Amino acid sequence: MDLGVARIEQALRVIDPVFLNTPQYLDEQLCRALGGRAVTVKLETANPVRSFKGRGADLMLSTLAPGTPVVCASSGNFGQAVAYAGRARGMPVEVFVPETVNPGKRERMETFGARVVAAGPDGSSAREAAAAHAGRHPDRVHLQDGVQAAIAEGAGTIGAELTRGAPAGACFDAVVLPVGDGALINGVARWMKEHAPGTRVVGVNAEGAPSMAESLRAGRAVRAGRARTFADGIAVRRPTEASVRRARVLVDEMILVTDEAIADAMELAARTLGIVLEPAGAAGLAAIAGGAVPGDRLATVLTGANPRPEQVRELAARLTCAVPAPAGRANF
Repeated sequence: MDLGVARIEQALRVIDPVFLNTPQYLDEQLCRALGGRAVTVKLETANPVRSFKGRGADLMLSTLAPGTPVVCASSGNFGQAVAYAGRARGMPVEVFVPETVNPGKRERMETFGARVVAAGPDGSSAREAAAAHAGRHPDRVHLQDGVQAAIAEGAGTIGAELTRGAPAGACFDAVVLPVGDGALINGVARWMKEHAPGTRVVGVNAEGAPSMAESLRAGRAVRAGRARTFADGIAVRRPTEASVRRARVLVDEMILVTDEAIADAMELAARTLGIVLEPAGAAGLAAIAGGAVPGDRLATVLTGANPRPEQVRELAARLTCAVPAPAGRANF
């Protein structure tokens, strides 16, 4: 196992504090809606990149010399994180994205100073273009979300905060995490296996992008076909071998959820927590709400809040239909 618990501990002293010590709590309305189970939510949305990705990107870049040019591929959140951390270190950042990238995410990457290049129809084509570009320019460091250990170890600090923020003597029955490239679940699971071995680590794929679930069944990284989900943050056609190798040791179970279940979870989070999540950020909550995860004390990470404009409009429409405005009063 190439992920180190001691390095996760050290990362808590290295990562930009703006990404650390995020809120985690039990919300009574949410717990009631989930059948009365105690479900701790950890919010990774109130930071400059609106997702957990800042932890791993910042730790990874801290291992490089200031000014080092870096290249990566991203559907948006990892690219934002690398751009933000790179700007602080004077590192030129190039991000290859699919042509269908969320325009809001692209704008934020460019705002943070990254050069953004659209390459092909999906994340796989963007990754191939980034790798080819890095191969032509050996002075640039190629960052691969899910490959470099430091990226997963940075995400693993979430596990450290979860265990330290739990009530004294309490242990979660399960921690439920969205899975795209695998850095989040592998980093958190590495910490949990050491410090809370009784806690099951459960990953969630979108039903239309089951690449990690199928890879773990096969025992190796497999291509799951074209991703068919609106959760672009976890729409991975094929995870990396490094990520699958770690997950085979660390992850207890993978669950698939439909886009409809994810949309319902986005509505639930907005209604009970007042948080507008992107689809990938709500996948763990969707698995819990659907009854797929047993246990009375659960935790999930709300991983991102960068929805597409049309997703915000759809969510607003759902909320308006669900809660009619009182007579004679505006509904905003």
